[in-house]
Amino acid sequence: MRSPRQRVPSDVLTAIIDYESGNLHSAEKAFQRMASEVNAGDVVVTADPEVIAGADRLVLPGDGAFPACATALRTSGAFAAVVEAVEVKARPFLGICVGMQLMAREGLEYTPTEGLGWIDGVVERITPSDKHMKVPHMGWNDLVIDTPHPVLDGVATGEHAYFVHSYQMRVDTPAQRLAHVDYGGDVTAIVARDNMVGFQFHPEKSAATGLRMIANFLTWAP
Repeated sequence: MRSPRQRVPSDVLTAIIDYESGNLHSAEKAFQRMASEVNAGDVVVTADPEVIAGADRLVLPGDGAFPACATALRTSGAFAAVVEAVEVKARPFLGICVGMQLMAREGLEYTPTEGLGWIDGVVERITPSDKHMKVPHMGWNDLVIDTPHPVLDGVATGEHAYFVHSYQMRVDTPAQRLAHVDYGGDVTAIVARDNMVGFQFHPEKSAATGLRMIANFLTWAP
């Protein structure tokens, strides 16, 4: 794997936020592996607000339904620390799967639910133009790069990522969508704004392409 252009000091900390929304083991292992490879410091899974507030970059995974994840995050002791780190301190932030969806203004799964409002978009059910295409959208799909970004350094259109989801973010500001896939129509794959980026797919399950993007995030200096 080609080394990213940027490097970070070895004393930095990446916090994977545990708000009891999914199994974090595979994400932890992938981030630790890439942090070691690119000299990006330590990676911890934590629910401790003090650790999160002091972290140099944050990762928010998420599995399950948008309303449940939104409630779990907002009622966790970590919520205020996450918002301060991202909005006030401008720490690099990565949302994964539902963690990405929570970056939107609103989610429409089951019941309208307020998101974090960091990306100008709404999360709605995937509706493929071909009614024979199954939902959830599950498995490998080819990325189509819409907008260049440092987290996509070394990643090209046609490379594969692994998806498992029934809802997607419809982005109202085109510049905030970095990539999409075709699944009976455009399905948002990557979003970004300022110090924030989100992956709808699971980078920890997306082989070399996913690991490349993890390494890029770990060395990204917005």
